[in-house]
Amino acid sequence: MNLHEYQGKELLNSFGVRIQRGIVADNHKKAVEAAKQLATETGTGWWVVKAQIHAGGRGKGGGVKLAKSLAEIETISENIIGMMLVTPQTSAEGKKVNQVLIAEDVYYPGDNEPEEYYMSVLLNRATGKNMIMYSTEGGMDIETVAENTPHLIFTEEIDPLIGIQAFQARKIAFNLGLSGAALKEMIKFVTSLYTAYVESDASLFEINPVLKTSDDKILAVDSKVTLDDNALYRHKDLAALRDLREENAIEVEANAAGLNYVDLDGNVGCMVNGAGLAMSTMDLIKQSGGEPANFLDVGGTADAKRVETAFRIILKDDNVKAILVNIFGGIVRCDRVAQGVIDAYRNMGDAIKVPIIVRLQGTNAVEAKQLIDNSGLDVISATEFQEAADKVQEVLA
Repeated sequence: MNLHEYQGKELLNSFGVRIQRGIVADNHKKAVEAAKQLATETGTGWWVVKAQIHAGGRGKGGGVKLAKSLAEIETISENIIGMMLVTPQTSAEGKKVNQVLIAEDVYYPGDNEPEEYYMSVLLNRATGKNMIMYSTEGGMDIETVAENTPHLIFTEEIDPLIGIQAFQARKIAFNLGLSGAALKEMIKFVTSLYTAYVESDASLFEINPVLKTSDDKILAVDSKVTLDDNALYRHKDLAALRDLREENAIEVEANAAGLNYVDLDGNVGCMVNGAGLAMSTMDLIKQSGGEPANFLDVGGTADAKRVETAFRIILKDDNVKAILVNIFGGIVRCDRVAQGVIDAYRNMGDAIKVPIIVRLQGTNAVEAKQLIDNSGLDVISATEFQEAADKVQEVLA
């Protein structure tokens, strides 16, 4: 589950990570009030207006603007809220901006020049250890840094059973070229950041940039936080931060129905039981000349109601030209699945306008094929993988 920038910063701050302070607003009038409040509380005279969407590269799309007056706050906020923001991490259509973060200016003049760093915490799956990735090249795409100057990217692996050690935090600060007050600040920042990552059961914390201010404070100017969905039952407060407006509407509906569904860009809908079989089915569709339109795992039960719900969700995608149902009857009997498909088809009537290929293999597969073949419905049955692939190829031709 992804968090907005302002939510991620609030989470970081709760663990003692210093942040760029800000107030979220969903219209331009509230944005002006937020700017006034920040000026009173922080003394800031300039503000940064940041679109809040679940995508990076917002500045490149015009979603991050500097405002030097309350009049500019109002104008910029009014322009950004409601816009379809297109960034390198969105579709061509972009994402609608529902709110903005009014943030304090932290690039104020002082004895030293501000400096930007990159820092993230994530799991290194190759070693089974958590890893802090960091660089002196903050404010830039880390992919660009990795390609052009890989020697400027450092990593520090942390044993999850032991946790981050003081010498590791110091090492990170030294590698960033810090000394004096800034070094002490960075040690505290790194330690608190790692604690926040572990305690919130996150799968990614990315801060780009981490800023050393002109008076040697270390703070998070941005935040990208992804939480592990499987651990949200332990964090009801964090689960409540989910913004469904930022997610695929069909995936949200499928999740509410208890279906494991991922929307894709293809033309053949899939209904399968079991993640492994689902992946094989997607390969099968590719080999037959089609493209999978979704990943959909109906789980161990496939009664008429569940099958009908799955059909309706698949058919919400206008790109679907055929549906392949591929069920292995281990726990669930194939004849019951077949009857579920028949009942669902009859319940939906004219809503089904594309060919349906049903491959049922396993317990009572023969009886299941007979049910499909004798149903009188426009459903094509198959028993073997290759046969199902050939049927998909036929209906797409």
